[in-house]
Amino acid sequence: MTFAFKKAAIVGVLIVGVALSACTAKKDMSNASLYERLGGLSAITGVVDKFVANVAADDRINKRFAKANMSRLKIRLVQQICEASGGPCKYQGQPMDVAHKGMNINEAEFNATGEALGKALDESGVAAKEKNELLAAIGSMQGDIVGK
Repeated sequence: MTFAFKKAAIVGVLIVGVALSACTAKKDMSNASLYERLGGLSAITGVVDKFVANVAADDRINKRFAKANMSRLKIRLVQQICEASGGPCKYQGQPMDVAHKGMNINEAEFNATGEALGKALDESGVAAKEKNELLAAIGSMQGDIVGK
């Protein structure tokens, strides 16, 4: 065998190995938690940053957040999404019904807030399956938020 042939054979084996490991990694993600599929804590933090910007730009709901402590809100939202998606975080805020008591949030405002989150997920490149799973998890809190 010539040196060039041996070199080509080694490169070929390496390419096949990388391709197989990529397939294995993809297969492993099918069993991953939503938290892992979203990209973990840093990706969730990025989504929350985009979400807050989307809320601020939306005249249907931005007045609701005008007096909020945005630093604390972001921390709580990251904790909440992290926990709801199966991550290691623990939400440390008040229960949703207590946090929203007396706010009289209506369904349209709740939906607009969900749209802002959906847009943030899209802007972050989150796949439709993961986006829908997260929105369903957050949507399940509607009864504790709307009309309280």
